[in-house]
Amino acid sequence: MQPLFLDPIFKDRIWGGNALYNRFGYQIPSEKTGECWAISGHPNGQSIVKAGKYKGRTLSDLWINNRELFAEFPSPVFPLLTKILDANADLSVQVHPDDEYAKRYGELGKTECWYIIDCKENAEIILGHFANSKKEFADWVQKGQWDQLLNRIIVKPGDFFYVPAGTIHALCEGILVLETQQSSDITFRIYDYDRADQNGIKRELHLEKALEVIHMPCIKNKITPIVKKQGKNTIITFIQTREFTVYKWEICEEAKMVQDQPFQLVSLIDGTGMLTADGETYTIKKGDHFLLPSQIGVFTINGNFKAIVSHP
Repeated sequence: MQPLFLDPIFKDRIWGGNALYNRFGYQIPSEKTGECWAISGHPNGQSIVKAGKYKGRTLSDLWINNRELFAEFPSPVFPLLTKILDANADLSVQVHPDDEYAKRYGELGKTECWYIIDCKENAEIILGHFANSKKEFADWVQKGQWDQLLNRIIVKPGDFFYVPAGTIHALCEGILVLETQQSSDITFRIYDYDRADQNGIKRELHLEKALEVIHMPCIKNKITPIVKKQGKNTIITFIQTREFTVYKWEICEEAKMVQDQPFQLVSLIDGTGMLTADGETYTIKKGDHFLLPSQIGVFTINGNFKAIVSHP
């Protein structure tokens, strides 16, 4: 069984830039490219297999018609989505609903997490809030008391943050992040800095819906990564939740690995290496994204690279 190498999809955003080209060499559509949908079966951006037996097939097509690749994992849709985000400017302050609320829109909920690939010095994220009730929250929003309301955190490369559904959040200017999330495209904006697009139109806000899904008071989630050495290699388990498990591979020598999950998603964020599976060897490099199907079993990796890996 071969790994499935996937072509990314790019999305222009009002807050985007050109870091996806500068860092990974992607052929981005514009200098306002904000999102790389790296591994996606969502209808708003479908990953396509680059080569091999399944060349030209979309991930959702495989999910529907070749479920054996995913160990018959019980979900009506491909459940995860891997993105790389270039926050060249501040993203809107927003919140995502959970599975139950998102059903109204025909979507999964949107719990997500962030790995900070790179950022400018003293870059910040918004994660959580200080209001004790929905009334207090709405009052502070109405008065524009954002500094009083929002929790800001200074970040550095290598930081990891968990953002469960119902959590107020935003990436701020100067951050490049890999995001692992449920496969959902539903966002309720609370504040967008009064920005307008090239046509002078401000983006829609959704305060009423946001107040229905925000955790009140804010739930603080402490992340304690588990670090394991395998020879000279390091495997860091960032988080294990109902929605996903996320790791970082830091590889500097050959390692034999076992793919014992329904599937694994792998995104190289730095370096180069080799992957050998089922008697074939593949060159892998920074910016590559691929899926390891359930039947791939034992495989070998080698080289000098870092990757973010996830599975349901």
